[in-house]
Amino acid sequence: MLPRTLLLVIALAGAGLAVPTAAPRSATRGDDPPAAALWEPPTGLERRDLFNGPWGADLAPDPQATYAFVRRKQNGVNPGLVVRDPLGRTWHVKQARKREGDEGPVEVVVSRVLSAVGYHQPPVYYLPSFRLATGSHTKVERGGRFRLDVPSLHVRGTWSWRQNPFVGTRPHQGLLAILLLFNSWDLKTRNNKVYEVQRRDRVDTWYVVRDLGGAFGESGRYFVSRNDIDKFERSRYITGVSEGFVEFAYHGKNPGLVDERITLEDLRWASGLLAGLDSRQWQDAFRAGGYTGAVGDRFIRTIRARIREGLQLTNPPWRAAAEGR
Repeated sequence: MLPRTLLLVIALAGAGLAVPTAAPRSATRGDDPPAAALWEPPTGLERRDLFNGPWGADLAPDPQATYAFVRRKQNGVNPGLVVRDPLGRTWHVKQARKREGDEGPVEVVVSRVLSAVGYHQPPVYYLPSFRLATGSHTKVERGGRFRLDVPSLHVRGTWSWRQNPFVGTRPHQGLLAILLLFNSWDLKTRNNKVYEVQRRDRVDTWYVVRDLGGAFGESGRYFVSRNDIDKFERSRYITGVSEGFVEFAYHGKNPGLVDERITLEDLRWASGLLAGLDSRQWQDAFRAGGYTGAVGDRFIRTIRARIREGLQLTNPPWRAAAEGR
């Protein structure tokens, strides 16, 4: 196992910066959103809080509160409901599906990691259970992912992996590489949201990948597991390199996704971002998703092994061997 300091040196070799910076490769029109709509350089990465996330502890749902039922989820295949807490805040709760694994913990972990390395995310948290009041009746419900409605965030539409202003840029390709590392198989357009973000003096646009629970298992299209450490450990991440482009073991719901031509440089950039998170931050991310003990540790070991795989593949002498030189 390579020491952390060597991993970071490898990841940042040639960059000359503490954090990898974007290297856009495709021209954009004047009416396209700025690069920051998708990704912002994660300054102070080593200080980022992966337990509470970018929205902090103050916005977290209260595990002791009683939540008032508003309505059942209107679409999608996963059970869920909308609830209101005693502070009047509205939450969208996605609950577990026992047959395919609990995706709430997965979504929170992946969201924490993406936001830490510079990708925008709405406020999401995990509760293992909560009290729900429906009329005069109160009962304990199984928990899940809690996503908060924030008045300053408004969903204005969706965006496609193949048709968006960032295709071919390093942050776009790096985002794909990171999600493939997690075995994210549910990468479809309806999970990608364009947010309008109300600021005090301006309105920003965010391109966000949401509903991230389809990961941490195997890669497939139908009846696919999620949150399954045994299958995650047995699965592959990278299958090879062809003419400088990385080949991934992706078999998910967007079969043409790996045709986006992720280069070795894209992979190195993405792996370098993830290598900037230390052991405590990874543990905090999994604690945020409700993981404790050996299972969380096994996920972390597998993820960090894949990060090393990406770094080693993109640097001599491993790169020359991968390209058949």
